[in-house]
Amino acid sequence: MMSTEARIREFILSNYLFTSDPSALANDDSFLKKGIIDSTGILEVIQFLSDEFGIDIKDSEMVPENLDSVNNLVAFVGRKSQAA
Repeated sequence: MMSTEARIREFILSNYLFTSDPSALANDDSFLKKGIIDSTGILEVIQFLSDEFGIDIKDSEMVPENLDSVNNLVAFVGRKSQAA
């Protein structure tokens, strides 16, 4: 089974960067600042997290600190999974 990080990276690379080249995305790259994902894309990421990891994401959690990089997503999923 792939790690949380690998699953998130694969989703972002294939759906937003249209590549399987891991060097195209650093784990701390800001999706918004680098123009990788826009506000509509963030909603797709939230749906992916919900489907893939079975977590519910509240409106108040839809902030860059949780969603704006691979590292932020991995940490967020980890926190949500522990809380569940």
